[in-house]
Amino acid sequence: MAAVSTAIQREVIQPSGNHLIFLSGVSWATYKQLDEERGEQAGTRLTFSEGTLQIMAVGREHERLNYYLARLFDLLAETFDRDFVPAGSTTFDRDDLEKGFQPDSCFYLTNVEAMRDKKEIDLATDPPPDLLLEIDITSSSLNRLPLFAAAGVPEVWRYKNGAIKIYRLHSGIYDESLTSQWFPTVNVEQLADWLKSSRTMPHFKWLRTIRNELQAGKP
Repeated sequence: MAAVSTAIQREVIQPSGNHLIFLSGVSWATYKQLDEERGEQAGTRLTFSEGTLQIMAVGREHERLNYYLARLFDLLAETFDRDFVPAGSTTFDRDDLEKGFQPDSCFYLTNVEAMRDKKEIDLATDPPPDLLLEIDITSSSLNRLPLFAAAGVPEVWRYKNGAIKIYRLHSGIYDESLTSQWFPTVNVEQLADWLKSSRTMPHFKWLRTIRNELQAGKP
């Protein structure tokens, strides 16, 4: 790993099992080198902004929620016949802004044909993902929404404390919305209820129940 001459501000271990490390005074070059050496290592998320590097090793609850929220998106896209390209937790960097992040999950819903077979994504030439999922169960001193806005991500779904909030980008600022621009007939309360039910239902029954409810409510 690259040598990092920074100060470790704090490490936080949450009941969720997530580990957070914050480093201050990190150069953009050091962040890029660390990200390259880390490769495709699963279970970690890097976030960089204004010389601060956040390293998060995610726990099981975080990954479980991410999986089910992404599955909800998949069911919505299936119901409303909307094509998309998943981009998972791809690293997105803006070299000109010296900002970088990894979402929990993300999707392209426009420019689908151009992005369908992309092996690498470069925000200098490629568009940002259209929708991004953020699982927020670990206290963090680094607000990631401005990073997503700087990259031009049109919409973010954020889970926190049992609730889901949808943020839609307008003139470079996120406004909170009750519905998604991509699935306007489904609101945040329905999404939160469906996500909650994943804790108690067999997976196949959970999928079947939501698919039936979506079909019944389809315009």
